[in-house]
Amino acid sequence: MNHLHRDTKASTKLMLIGWGVLLAIPACLYTFSVTMFPRIELDAAFAQLLYWITSTGTAPYGITTGIVILIACYQTLNRAEFLKLVMAVSIAMATTLSLNHFLKPYFAEPRPNAALMAQESLLNTNEFYQHNKADKRELLTQSIKQLKLSRSDINLSPAIEGHWQHEVGYAFPSGHTLFAVTLALVVSFYLLLAGQTLLPLVLLSWAISMGLSRMWLGMHWSQDVLASTVIGGLIAFASIAVMQQVTLSSHWLRKLSTNNR
Repeated sequence: MNHLHRDTKASTKLMLIGWGVLLAIPACLYTFSVTMFPRIELDAAFAQLLYWITSTGTAPYGITTGIVILIACYQTLNRAEFLKLVMAVSIAMATTLSLNHFLKPYFAEPRPNAALMAQESLLNTNEFYQHNKADKRELLTQSIKQLKLSRSDINLSPAIEGHWQHEVGYAFPSGHTLFAVTLALVVSFYLLLAGQTLLPLVLLSWAISMGLSRMWLGMHWSQDVLASTVIGGLIAFASIAVMQQVTLSSHWLRKLSTNNR
């Protein structure tokens, strides 16, 4: 039990360091008022790469991402730790989805791409967000056509244009960042507990890339990504803490953990 306790403390410490790394980039961008959009050519190969990264957190592909990660964990963790991971991930994902659904209309913050079109007098964001989803998509489609005519420096690839038309909700918080940060931290804790380091590093890099992709593609501001990273980390730690308590109070989980050591 003492050995397990030391492992838990070490894993928690590494998880905190990873969370700090995730927070550093959006915190610096926000502190120094650095905007990431529009800074890159949105029809270039790099933008397409960012689109594929962001797609790993977009429904329904985000479900596939989660399944792939869990399969990789199943090959690595013992039965008890994998079961606790699945339960912790389930708690975390349910919490992030609920919070994202509640917070977006509460803060009602326009996305950077919508703000740009409002700046070009192509869209009235106050009126735009009052429409239903289908009407917003139609209005955004028309505004994008006008934007490409008025701004020769902004060209969208078909995939990114389609993504803009699909994502017509409010900006704050970033659901993609919440998903990536929470999933990466929860999974990394159990992998670190099992002595694994490579996959946690991959997951950390993926979560960082997710936040950057959301900002570069004009979907979120730095404060959205920063706040989502803070919230995602808190949810991850809370979900793990809940599972630790469930393990201590559940006879069959405690027995399963003992049998798998």
